[in-house]
Amino acid sequence: MSSNHDLDYFIHGEEMQLVEIELDPQETAIAEAGSFMYMDEGIQMETIFGDGSQQSETGGFMSKLWGAGKRLLTGESLFMTAYTHHGTGKARVAFASPYPGKIIPIDLSEYGGKIICQKDSFLCAAKGVAIGIEFQRKLGTGLFGGEGFIMQKLEGDGMAFCHAGGHIMKRILKPGEVLRVDTGCIVAYTPTIDYDIQFIGGIKNTLFGGEGMFFATLKGPGEVWLQTLPISRLASRILSYGTGPRKEEGSILGGLGNLLDGDGR
Repeated sequence: MSSNHDLDYFIHGEEMQLVEIELDPQETAIAEAGSFMYMDEGIQMETIFGDGSQQSETGGFMSKLWGAGKRLLTGESLFMTAYTHHGTGKARVAFASPYPGKIIPIDLSEYGGKIICQKDSFLCAAKGVAIGIEFQRKLGTGLFGGEGFIMQKLEGDGMAFCHAGGHIMKRILKPGEVLRVDTGCIVAYTPTIDYDIQFIGGIKNTLFGGEGMFFATLKGPGEVWLQTLPISRLASRILSYGTGPRKEEGSILGGLGNLLDGDGR
């Protein structure tokens, strides 16, 4: 028997998606702060300590504090928001994606009750899904993994929703099949995947390659979800355009454009 609330959902939109969750009376959805969009009458919001799962509710206060405190390592809050339908009939609550991309619905019961995902990809879930932290145990991953070292784990048998940037690709890896990926492009993968960090050899690659010195290796069997636009890549590109000189300044038209914008001195 399922220990998580059974949610019906609808995903709307293309590039800036939202997920609309349909709640029966006394059903609850949980979400990270800042993802809420709208809700019907009869749904009440409540700030909860931790994720509201059975794992976080059992045990003493220190156990709850430790469980919630680990979320700080992933850059998330100690608290989450629960949306419970206290009325009659059905009611809907919606959560929006924070940047252009896709929302990925994941039924945890289809993946052995656990999925590992990037620390900023979790959007919302059925109450009962435990949101914890997943350390990569290999030394190389810890020293050089960057984005891939500390990840989140979603555990339970209900629905969870992750968000990823740009286009989403799902790869199914056969036993022994290896895929080498930029660490930021990994959204989520099943626990059967063997995750490690590999050094990009060659001095020319290191100095002039334009990419990071390390990438992730994913070894099957298992499934992995990839994104084309990691938020870290998007943020660094926006920052470079906002603080640095224009790339076209060396051309005649580039200089003329700066004059017209009032940037010429």
